[in-house]
Amino acid sequence: MTTPYTNSTDVIHFVSGEPYVGTGTRSQAVFNPATGAVARQVRLGTTEDVDATVASALAAFPKWSDTPPIRRARVMLKFLELMNQHKDELAAIITAEHGKVLSDAAGEVSRGIDIIEFACGIPQLLKGDFTDQVSTGMDNWTLRQPLGVVAGITPFNFPCMVPCWMFPVAIAAGNCFILKPSERDPSASLFMARLLKQAGLPDGVFNVVQGDKTVVDALLHHDDVKAISFVGSTPIANYIYETGARLGKRVQALGGAKNHMVVMPDADIDQAVDGLIGAAYGSAGERCMAISVAVLVGDVADKIMPKLEARARELIIKNGMEPDAEMGPVVTGQALERIENYVALGVEEGAKLVVDGRNYKVPGHEQGFFTGGTLFDNVTPDMRIYQEEIFGPVLSCVRVDDFAQAVKLVNNHEFGNGVACYTRDGQIAREFARRIEVGMVGINVPIPVPMAWHGFGGWKRSLFGDMHAYGEEGVRFYTRQKSVMQRWPNDTARGAEFAMPTAK
Repeated sequence: MTTPYTNSTDVIHFVSGEPYVGTGTRSQAVFNPATGAVARQVRLGTTEDVDATVASALAAFPKWSDTPPIRRARVMLKFLELMNQHKDELAAIITAEHGKVLSDAAGEVSRGIDIIEFACGIPQLLKGDFTDQVSTGMDNWTLRQPLGVVAGITPFNFPCMVPCWMFPVAIAAGNCFILKPSERDPSASLFMARLLKQAGLPDGVFNVVQGDKTVVDALLHHDDVKAISFVGSTPIANYIYETGARLGKRVQALGGAKNHMVVMPDADIDQAVDGLIGAAYGSAGERCMAISVAVLVGDVADKIMPKLEARARELIIKNGMEPDAEMGPVVTGQALERIENYVALGVEEGAKLVVDGRNYKVPGHEQGFFTGGTLFDNVTPDMRIYQEEIFGPVLSCVRVDDFAQAVKLVNNHEFGNGVACYTRDGQIAREFARRIEVGMVGINVPIPVPMAWHGFGGWKRSLFGDMHAYGEEGVRFYTRQKSVMQRWPNDTARGAEFAMPTAK
């Protein structure tokens, strides 16, 4: 068993390259989900703390933005090296506060590292366009420049990876960044802040303000915060997008999901079962890309349901620090109550409860926030357990007659984050990828999270804003284009020009 992260120090802010206590007196408990015990307290920030943090970032911005991109990239390269050196420790921090199994936490850290590595290529990514002789004696070129002070508001389910969607690209592009992590598992943010400091990042370029809605609203309403990145629930994403846009900020707000996996009659059944079990119950279903709906086409339902039931009952559920754990606890007692209330609702709505995960107890961890894997059959689109994001280890199976019904079902849902289709038919796969109204599509891939250079984002009410996270989309989000037209007139180019300039 891996030694857990046991630092009991209360969590505070990180501003101007140093730990910062702040002006607030409120705090919130941070739990160890496996035991249900309070591990530490996190200090909740105030509007004054946000003001002080923005002032620090604003002061650092002129020098950092004027630093050559290759030198900014070298800081990222050192940070990349440090993250690789400390990834096991960071994974243990995540498991201790989130609850996901250690191998999953390590995978999260690795995906975050991928984006740091992508950000190291910022000199190439910031290259503009040039047109010689766009008009007689005149040249035109474009360049991309940083926005200034930008902020990220990130969720509990990926306390390392999701912040890494944002700050490495933003910082490498020349911005100064303020991270508001989830107050449920805040320690990873401070760990990365210390590594950035060790990598040589100037003070004030990366800052962390712990907090709740008070800090979020202060960031939204601060005139010197030019852009907000957010990942979380759809209602909050909608609020942040509308508020930020009204106040003139650039906003990317990633919201909720209800990801479907369509299983065609010709699919490899065992592969589909593997995909569903891992994607539905991995990280206790607390992933925005988790599969929560299996769309079973034709007679495949009768073949797949017995296998799903057997595998759901066999899940190894225990403290995520245990090396053989397949699923750990959910993040809080409130999350546990919400998830199990949805299971009860599904029964009331008439879905067939095949496997009931409620009231699951792990020996020696009876006070932990554990629930078992739950499996429903005969779920229909009018049920709330189908319509709403449960964000827990609950898989709902819907039966449809054919491929056209499956596509219509997915496209009619309000969310469009991720989707998968398992099939051996190339034409079905091609039609599915083209016709489905979802931002990220997997063909025989259950969780199609794009790699660092492609960018992450859903459609419909899963994304508010115009640009996806990380990749070249992230570079565009954290910079703005400037077009420069230049000429050096000679003695013959005299006189006012009253007509619209044209190429001549």
